[in-house]
Amino acid sequence: MKKHNYLLLLFFLFGSTLFAQGISLRGQLQDEAGEPVIFANVVLYQAADSSIVKVEASDDAGVFRFLGIPAGNYHLKASYVGAAEFWQPNIQLAEGEQKDLGVLQFGSTSIELAEATVTAQRAMVEVKPDRTVFNVQGTINSTGSDGLSLLRKAPGVTVDNNDNINVLGRSGVLLYVDGKRMPLTGDDLSSFLQNLPADQIDRIDIITNPGARYEAEGNAGIIDIRLKKDDSIGANGSLSGTFSQGRYNRSNINATGNYRNKNMNVFGALGASEGESFNEMKFLSLQNGLELDEVNNSRRTRQNYNYRLGTDFFLSDKHTVGFLVDGRRFDGENNSFNRIEILDLAAGATIPDSVLVARNNSVNSREQQTFNINYRFSNGSGSSLNIDADYGRFRNENERYQPNLYFDAQEQTLLSEIINSFDTPTDIDIYTFKVDYEQPLLGGTFSVGSKLSRVVSDNTFLFFNVLNGEPQRNNDASNLFDYTENVYAGYLSFNRKLSEKWSMTAGLRAEQTDATGDLQTFKAELQEPPVELEYLNWFPNAGLTYQAGRNHTLSLNYGRRINRPDYNVLNPFNNQISELSYQKGNPFLRPEIVNNLELGYTLAYRYNFKLAYSRTTDQITRLMAPDENDPRAGFITWDNLASQTVISANISAPVQMMEGWNAYFNISASHLDNQADYGNGAVVDLQAFTYSIFQQHTIDLPFDFKGEVSGYYSGPGVWGGVFEYESNWSLNLGLQRKFLNDQLNVRVAANDLFYETGWDGVSDFAGLVSRGSGRWDSRRVSVSVNYNFGNQKIKSRKRKTGLEDEAGRLGD
Repeated sequence: MKKHNYLLLLFFLFGSTLFAQGISLRGQLQDEAGEPVIFANVVLYQAADSSIVKVEASDDAGVFRFLGIPAGNYHLKASYVGAAEFWQPNIQLAEGEQKDLGVLQFGSTSIELAEATVTAQRAMVEVKPDRTVFNVQGTINSTGSDGLSLLRKAPGVTVDNNDNINVLGRSGVLLYVDGKRMPLTGDDLSSFLQNLPADQIDRIDIITNPGARYEAEGNAGIIDIRLKKDDSIGANGSLSGTFSQGRYNRSNINATGNYRNKNMNVFGALGASEGESFNEMKFLSLQNGLELDEVNNSRRTRQNYNYRLGTDFFLSDKHTVGFLVDGRRFDGENNSFNRIEILDLAAGATIPDSVLVARNNSVNSREQQTFNINYRFSNGSGSSLNIDADYGRFRNENERYQPNLYFDAQEQTLLSEIINSFDTPTDIDIYTFKVDYEQPLLGGTFSVGSKLSRVVSDNTFLFFNVLNGEPQRNNDASNLFDYTENVYAGYLSFNRKLSEKWSMTAGLRAEQTDATGDLQTFKAELQEPPVELEYLNWFPNAGLTYQAGRNHTLSLNYGRRINRPDYNVLNPFNNQISELSYQKGNPFLRPEIVNNLELGYTLAYRYNFKLAYSRTTDQITRLMAPDENDPRAGFITWDNLASQTVISANISAPVQMMEGWNAYFNISASHLDNQADYGNGAVVDLQAFTYSIFQQHTIDLPFDFKGEVSGYYSGPGVWGGVFEYESNWSLNLGLQRKFLNDQLNVRVAANDLFYETGWDGVSDFAGLVSRGSGRWDSRRVSVSVNYNFGNQKIKSRKRKTGLEDEAGRLGD
């Protein structure tokens, strides 16, 4: 991959930025001691009707500026946590005037930090005590993207070449949507995220060290994708559409609506999308004296439909009952071309002995329906009870046709052919019931709760040999695999302030797991006894927070978590790309246990620094190895590493470069140490340092346009257990303009301009050395139009439900 001076290129693009001049208003905010108050919120109101004109924040010197405002009479309000609001009425501005209000001084007050609310435009990234929030809705460059592409941009998150998601260098993350666990893994999860339009996403919550209230699954924590939902009084809605062009085009259309009054809230959404995509991979592998030069290219077409309908009934100020139905359907076709040149190096050959060509065609469909009933009681004094009952139904169908054709070196003579077909449906049913209760106790908050969950996964893997055009089931390679898992969980947690500067939280969660993996074969001699798992685990967590000063906060958090193997990695039968390239599961995988320790520091409620240490035992990892029987074949499987140790650091900082130019920087770095010895020379002893830099710049342009430049640079690192990848980077541009009193929003985005998002790397394990690279359709230009209608002004209290935590989990 070419090396480019990414930072110079990024900042060069700002050289021609223009800023309009006109009426301006400035001032400096100071506290009672005469010190500048930095990053205070300053709001300018019309004196006539008290409507908001503009919101700004004070800079490092406590100075705020309003530019490009019309002449008129205004009121000004400044607010800051720990200080009384400052209010100055009747500020008269004439045409062309540049007024300086001088020094404005705050008074003191005793506002509790936990109760303080700041009303201003959301920052792209917010760092809260228990999570990092990536606000997607306001970013221009999210236009035309999907859920997986957005996760690549999220702070501290990386996505590897197999679409596995990592946080702070740790694998094993749980994915939630609206507080509910998505019961999908592997290709199914990747497909769901790629078919989730970014225009439907409001924000992404990244919880790296969840408390006892959350289920203990997921070594790297939880990523919760929150979809858009309007809480305005009255009838409201939106209609949006996006067209995106890369090598192939994509498009989507989405509609949302809600009606809310003092007694109820009804909300719904409909969406549809279609398009094509591609993926290109190359591998050069050395094994058993052979060189295998492999190309694997695929082209996918897909259609996706989704709906969502929910109601909240406010029975009284204390009681709320809610219902939610969510559904999706995906239909797609994938045509792939797999070609492997086979060269016998041990025999001194210089040209291939043969060439394997496999042209795969697969047709698949996925249906998902989830149903939720929720009850919440809150007495308004800190006591609350939340009850959730959930059912999830997932049906996946997949049929694949695969001719394996062996040619001579010139690909002119057909040497042999083996044609296979596959039928691999999966049915998943998930049942959960959860109760959470909390109340004030001993000057803090005490919480207790329990959760029961049951996952039933029926997996059929039928392998056919196609002879004379007729498929005949191969009973040696076919099986049925049923996986059932019951988890019984309970927790206790307590948090309180110890003093004016110190606060603490502590919790303990217990989870009893009973799981059975039952492999049913079509030949008695291949039958294996069921794999039964039964274990009880305890998961403590604790945290301390120290408010060293008004602008300085320190936190220390510890948590213990688990990652259970799911049906995708347990099924031992082969799922092949071609006859010489396949993957298989490992029914003897053990759950992995991780201990996480995080030290955080926040400066001025704005700049955030985090140092983390994690140690995982029995780390479930992806490995590439040669086949034991066929010297030409290689496969991917999963196994437990003895241990994995990750030391990581993260810095996030919003910076006002100058008036009209705001930037956000996120820098992550980690050191990884993988250790394992599987015997017979299959040893993993790998250490790697990796880093990534993400930045986004938003610029106010003339004529009410807003521009955005974003991108990332990711240094070399390790995926899975042994795959060492090279650096990659991306640069994106965006432009936005709002019309019709901000009800119509038009955005244009160009992503991955230099097409450097792909991956390159090498794996060396158990006698197989493989170097590979991959590309997909990341370079795209997109246009998005969004229109909001209805009453958009009056906001009402948002109901907090128990779905903030989780609802179901599949086979993990």
